[in-house]
Amino acid sequence: MQEIEKSENIKNRSIKDANIELVNSLYKAFCNLTTEINSKRNKRNEITKIIKQTKLKVSRNELVEQARILKEEIQKAEVELGKIEKEMLQEGLKIPNDTHNEVIVGGEELAKVVKIIGTPLDSAQKRGSIIKDHMTIARELDLIDLESASNVTGTSWYYLRNAGALLELSLIQYAIHKVISKGYTPIITPDVVKTEYSDGCGFQPRDGEVSQNYFVVTSPMGSVDAGNHQETSFTLTGTAEIPLAGIYSNKIIPSSQLPIRMVGFGRAFRAEAGSRGQNTKGLYRVHQFSKVEMFCLTSPEKSEEMLKEIVNIQEEIVNDLRLCFSAYRKYDMEAWMPGRGKWGEISSASNCTDYQSRRLNIRYKSPLSSSYEGTNSDAKQKQQSTEFVHTLNGTAIAVPRMIIAILENFQRDDGKISIPEVLRKWMGGMEFIG
Repeated sequence: MQEIEKSENIKNRSIKDANIELVNSLYKAFCNLTTEINSKRNKRNEITKIIKQTKLKVSRNELVEQARILKEEIQKAEVELGKIEKEMLQEGLKIPNDTHNEVIVGGEELAKVVKIIGTPLDSAQKRGSIIKDHMTIARELDLIDLESASNVTGTSWYYLRNAGALLELSLIQYAIHKVISKGYTPIITPDVVKTEYSDGCGFQPRDGEVSQNYFVVTSPMGSVDAGNHQETSFTLTGTAEIPLAGIYSNKIIPSSQLPIRMVGFGRAFRAEAGSRGQNTKGLYRVHQFSKVEMFCLTSPEKSEEMLKEIVNIQEEIVNDLRLCFSAYRKYDMEAWMPGRGKWGEISSASNCTDYQSRRLNIRYKSPLSSSYEGTNSDAKQKQQSTEFVHTLNGTAIAVPRMIIAILENFQRDDGKISIPEVLRKWMGGMEFIG
């Protein structure tokens, strides 16, 4: 993509602090100074060789002085190079991913609905009965405790109790087994990562935003804080996507191993700074939740095919749970939540192309050129170039919102909740909650 297209993409995404011209300028300065340093290093090495061969003391002293001056110049240039590289990386991380040509420019109100499956539950279907929201149901059936969590931790934290706890565990078990059956490798991920990996995956604030990450501050007490990004070295993960991507950071993958399919389970932590109103009610927007995430590495020509695979798995999961849902391209999947009276996002799938792999340096060896007919191993190695992989991710299960959808869609007139059939074996054979 040309610079003018990059600038247009930044404008379309309404990102004000990204400056492609500055990044290009810093890159040119970085390359020029690198060339200058390498030239002086070569010159100093040549002088060093001559010094070893020179017997005249006067000549040696002159050459030693030249080498000393070059060394000082190199050291000063290296300090400047470090500053330029640091600024270049900081500014480069602000540049957003390219936008697919089918994506509509504008807010979510302009999003294109790809399909709607099922019929949203409304009061007419309940024959005049009142549709309860998930928190009303949860209180009546003793499934969620927000009050205790508020005392122990703070607002937007929660305890799941009784069948609520079993419902989370059953959703995780079901999702993991479902995705494994599609050829994905199961992985339990760490919930703490170095901040550079979170940034490399694109989880950094833009345009003066308050960070949505929780940071582990390096201090004698090892305290955890959602505070100053500059004082931190570790981050609580916002999704298992981040540690899964980190597995292959700075690695070159043989093309024969692609595609790589992983399904990770971990806790997601979101500061949710600035969130207010209806969307924060109950479990809809919380600071910590369990999440099963699909993450794949592919060659560029296979990434769209892999995106379709991920979306198909997501559709199978929602269909298995008998939920009414709609799908958008990024893709977002939204379940109908009767208690809220509107759709709520329960999963998403994205083709990040080489956005993450460039930042994390994840490459693969492309196949040998078809025109190559030699047998020499060194020559074969030269024929194989390395390219950046494409990374893709998709939510299999984000537990709290799936619980909302189940409680609100499967409520009965007698106050019980019908448990989706695919979850019952992980809930001790229970058919109903209540």
